[in-house]
Amino acid sequence: MNPMKEIKVEKITLNIGVGKPGPQLDKAVKLLELIAGRKPAEAKTQKRIPTWALRPGLSIGAMVTLRGKEAEELLKRLFHAIDNRMHSYKIGKDGNFAFGIKEYIDIPGIKYNMDIGMLGLEVAVTLKRAGFRVKRRKIKPRKLPNRHRIHKDETKAYLQEKYGIKFDEEK
Repeated sequence: MNPMKEIKVEKITLNIGVGKPGPQLDKAVKLLELIAGRKPAEAKTQKRIPTWALRPGLSIGAMVTLRGKEAEELLKRLFHAIDNRMHSYKIGKDGNFAFGIKEYIDIPGIKYNMDIGMLGLEVAVTLKRAGFRVKRRKIKPRKLPNRHRIHKDETKAYLQEKYGIKFDEEK
């Protein structure tokens, strides 16, 4: 296989949105710290939405990003939490995908914590190939040609081969 066509995991973003500051947000931060082993960043509001009691700068969620080897090891555990099954509609046209975990106790190696209670989280995975830096570099950024982008069917094949993911029939 051409080494430029090899697909890799660029990053994994774990996200919990609670909608308002308070004890729920503190539990979300503790949970993400427990799973990732890092201090999560708080997601803040950008707009004012009076009917939802939101104003700019209000913390409403928490997220943490992992890269490299630890991201791939965590991804294996997160796939185990969803029984290595996924719907193909969760893969975007750019090859990236996301899925949810309803209860964190499904993740192997994570035990129930009374301080946190029961929470779920979203997992967003960004894939890359060698040469993707071209579109993000500061000097002379360029568009990637269509033949070098990661397509949905390539992502499915990658997940089946590397992680043993089974895809459910589409609705």
